[in-house]
Amino acid sequence: MDRMIYTAMTGANAAQHRQTVLANNLANVSTPGFRAELSTFRAVPVRGDGASTRVFALEATAGHSDTPGAITSTGRNLDVAARGNAYFAVQGLDGTEAYTRAGALEVNQDGTLVNPQGLPMLGDGGPIVVPANARVDIAADGTVSTRVGNQPSQQVGKLKMVLPDADNRLKRGEDGLFRGPQGDPLPASDVARLQDGSLEGSNVNPMEAMVGMIAVARQFEVQMRMLQNGETNDKTASQLLSMNG
Repeated sequence: MDRMIYTAMTGANAAQHRQTVLANNLANVSTPGFRAELSTFRAVPVRGDGASTRVFALEATAGHSDTPGAITSTGRNLDVAARGNAYFAVQGLDGTEAYTRAGALEVNQDGTLVNPQGLPMLGDGGPIVVPANARVDIAADGTVSTRVGNQPSQQVGKLKMVLPDADNRLKRGEDGLFRGPQGDPLPASDVARLQDGSLEGSNVNPMEAMVGMIAVARQFEVQMRMLQNGETNDKTASQLLSMNG
């Protein structure tokens, strides 16, 4: 009976973890550039004396979905959407290079081009600084040009974009940003492109997430019912032993 309890307990714990992942995805269904977190159940055999007839259920994070989100035209000159599997490079709070798909850029009070979280956008020479009161235009290849009044346009930098592949898969950090497999910067891509005046939405499918949450809730109820049945069986067995004694 105790084995059934531990098996059901791990199942309930795994279901609760998946519920957390799905809830986080659903909470970010309107976050531009958000990548849905994937999760999967894993069965781990219970080792010990005798035959290995039972397994523990574990929840593992399988990474994130690379499915592109819908691109919406905004007409704003600082809104950019990465095309294909390209990512923008930013400087994380820990000073390391990280990557994001969020392209609602701003110019902070220091004149630095930053992402929606206020992190500096990295270019070919580090953070990109634009002149005060300048109009900023960003080309498809990431080239950033500024123009003040009637003065000629001048190039002030080029957004660094990377293209992760099978050998350089990105991993989401606790700060929500992506980094290389070993945390090292990825090389800038010459073929990565962006779409200016547009924003990429979240790639979370809200209906799919809702259905997943309902299914996981039912799985959790089943696991809890197994725990209750185990408790009932234990009480019944104790009563029978007491009567026989």
